[in-house]
Amino acid sequence: MKLIRFGEPGKEKPGVILNDQKYDASAFGEDYTEQFFETDGLNRLAAFIQDNLLPEVADDVRLGSPVARPSKLVCIGLNYADHAKETNAPLPPEPVIFMKSTTAIVGPFDDIMIPKNSVKTDWEVELAVVIGKKASYVEEAEAMDYVAGYVLHNDVSEREFQLERNGTWDKGKGCDTFAPLGPFLATPDEISDPHNLRLWLKVNGETMQDGTTSNFIFNLPHLISYTSRFMTLLPGDIISTGTPAGVGLGMKPPIYLKAGDVVELGIEGLGESKQNVIAYAKN
Repeated sequence: MKLIRFGEPGKEKPGVILNDQKYDASAFGEDYTEQFFETDGLNRLAAFIQDNLLPEVADDVRLGSPVARPSKLVCIGLNYADHAKETNAPLPPEPVIFMKSTTAIVGPFDDIMIPKNSVKTDWEVELAVVIGKKASYVEEAEAMDYVAGYVLHNDVSEREFQLERNGTWDKGKGCDTFAPLGPFLATPDEISDPHNLRLWLKVNGETMQDGTTSNFIFNLPHLISYTSRFMTLLPGDIISTGTPAGVGLGMKPPIYLKAGDVVELGIEGLGESKQNVIAYAKN
């Protein structure tokens, strides 16, 4: 299945994609929340779809994040050797974990807003994993049983805030609009091999990143198991698995996003997203 959420920000409704057509699943009666995943929501939704005729959703309707705000958005840093090299970082002996605020989450075609006083806003295409059931001290051999699905993620990052302002990376990762997710969540049966997916990103039509998840330093079972040693993962939580080479920080000289830029990205089997970059503005 492919799950979507559509409608105005804060008023999204649940939906699905069937044979490339979007359908409204509001009659199912549940959003794609922690409770949905915790209570076997994917199987219940599949049964509902079989037994009910769903109305179509127009192509021009806004898409939101395919997962309603999770309890956590956990990110893995430096999980591709080529990305570590371009940023002059040593290969990590263990996964690097940081958090991205859930208030950063936006839809796949929403704007990226450059933060106030930012001059180093950067892009990162990533494969993100959605957790399907409560996970604590999970063994690697069982880790993939905890996956509800996969989603495209742009891990937008402010490099000065992240690397030059002292402390952890979180300050440069959690700004508003810094986590475009989607266009859809694909359940595991839709993705034959998550460790062999092409992922790419363009800025103003120029390809910046073009990599493959086969170059992970730490694979998905290890990342899920490892993360679950340090925090309980709840249903609907998201783990974003790192980015390949080609970020603005790694360019010589570095290149950063500015108002008016257009970012496009995609992952094989997980669709494409597109964000316009705008200047900071008070809500």
